[in-house]
Amino acid sequence: MQATEIRELNDQELRDRIAELREERFRLRLRAATQPLEQPHRLRDLRKDIARMMTVLTARQKGITAPAPSGGSTETKAPKTKRATKTTKTKRATARRGR
Repeated sequence: MQATEIRELNDQELRDRIAELREERFRLRLRAATQPLEQPHRLRDLRKDIARMMTVLTARQKGITAPAPSGGSTETKAPKTKRATKTTKTKRATARRGR
């Protein structure tokens, strides 16, 4: 299930769908323990769908909305901070040891 389809569902529909997927995943896990599955990737797909739905549901509860997809953003991003390189870290450690 795509994230756009998930966002179209209301909270109660999401909770119901999560419960259905968890039940299906449980049944598949039991079947996988006794016999080989025809579609073993289905377990992974179910897990990821549940995670997507939980993410959307949690974001709604916290009041976080997903950004609207747009072609280009006019916002300026904050510059990334420079991380210390290995040599810088080594120099700092050497300085602390007093060498």
